[in-house]
Amino acid sequence: MAAVKRRAYRDWDYWGKPVPAFGDLQARILILGLAPAAHGANRTGRMFTGDRSGDWLYRALHQTGFASQPSSVSRDDGLQLRGVYITAAAHCAPPDNKPTPEELRNCRPYLERELALPNLRVVLALGKIAFDQYLGILKDRGVIQSRAPFVFGHNRLFRTPGQPTLISSYHPSQQNTSTGKLTEKMLLDVFRAARKAAGL
Repeated sequence: MAAVKRRAYRDWDYWGKPVPAFGDLQARILILGLAPAAHGANRTGRMFTGDRSGDWLYRALHQTGFASQPSSVSRDDGLQLRGVYITAAAHCAPPDNKPTPEELRNCRPYLERELALPNLRVVLALGKIAFDQYLGILKDRGVIQSRAPFVFGHNRLFRTPGQPTLISSYHPSQQNTSTGKLTEKMLLDVFRAARKAAGL
């Protein structure tokens, strides 16, 4: 996906590889996104960096005390995260921003390892695909018997004994933010709920 560049970024050397997770290894909150955007994280090499989704995400993280600055433009911009760790269901930029079931299966072992963060108390799923991927792991591990009680919606909390609290949120995609499906206040409310659930 790094061969096709936008005119605005034609002078960039695109990252063009699997994008690693980013954040605080002592985090109590894991933020689970969908996949790197073709001209965002696939270009910059950092999750949610260089696109409009990331603009919304990092601004909200900064306003709620999780990020040292309100924007993320490159891997070396000095941004530091406190208490949160950001990853995605897929680590490579998928065609049309829609990971195939095979791509999600291939990346699942990375997510399973990331769920072993030592202080993890909350999984915040941005979008239904991320939500479903996490629930699939819980079901395969025998932690839950059925996904039926877990109905995706914005700022919904789900508690399962012995597991991190799951919070579902609309994804800060341009489609959601430009139509008003997700507002800045709604996103801030999610991070405030996550902070409370994590005991921060």
